Amino acid sequence: MTLLRSRRGTGPLIGRPNFLVYAALAVFVLASFFPFYWSFLVASRDSSMLADKVPPLLPGGNFFANASRVFHVVAFWKALGNSLIVSTTVTLTTVLFSSLAGFAFAKLRFRGSNPLFVFIVVTLAVPTQLGIIPLFIAMAKFGWAGHLQAVIVPNLVTAFGVFWMRQYTVDAVPYELIEAARVDGCSVFRTFLNVCLPAVRPAAAVLAMFTFMMSWNDFLWPLIVLDAENPTVQLALEQLQSGYYVDYSLVLAGTTLATIPILIVFLLLGRQIVAGIMQGAVKG
Repeated sequence: MTLLRSRRGTGPLIGRPNFLVYAALAVFVLASFFPFYWSFLVASRDSSMLADKVPPLLPGGNFFANASRVFHVVAFWKALGNSLIVSTTVTLTTVLFSSLAGFAFAKLRFRGSNPLFVFIVVTLAVPTQLGIIPLFIAMAKFGWAGHLQAVIVPNLVTAFGVFWMRQYTVDAVPYELIEAARVDGCSVFRTFLNVCLPAVRPAAAVLAMFTFMMSWNDFLWPLIVLDAENPTVQLALEQLQSGYYVDYSLVLAGTTLATIPILIVFLLLGRQIVAGIMQGAVKG
């Protein structure tokens, strides 16, 4: 990048990026988009194209036929609905509880706050697989095995979400605003709603996007605790390739359909994510 001097001569300003920057960004975008395009390419044709020495680069006309077969082979509508319920519920509760906990740890003084926060951070180092057996036993005793609440309740809040929101709240919400709200007679919860929540909205959007993606793509725990009659999207995709012969056009058609909700969430939250990144850059 070229450096330009400011009008007052106080220091260098970063000029417009040159051709190499745009070329690197274009290569990165194409490399990121290629897996999705390849999935759509195979889904729009039949599996015989995979045996071609020179595979076609343009989509065919079989995508809607393959997509229709996906809904007939497995209960894909039900799987989409289950994943939407689970991912939306987990995302909303994680953002809400993590924002509340982050506000409490960052701006409220109470006994044992530091040891408790350290304990929450330490749990990030514990592999999820270690808790699967006792968690499944608990879900079975509750009578939740095979039901969506077995996937939702254990993920209502995450240690990463609490850590993320606490670290952002420390710098985003000044103590002066909290004290001013208290002088005006606001309760702690109203201070959180009117002062803290608007300030941490970019971080909450980022957390919402990552939480939705992780919940939507979760495979191991739903595979263990749910049954074939009540699947999520990932379990439905696994059922598409569980036969002796794998129809990759069918599998990748389901994969393409399962990717669309994630793209929609990113488009809805993209502006808040960019705002959070730019705000962090200005602070830096």
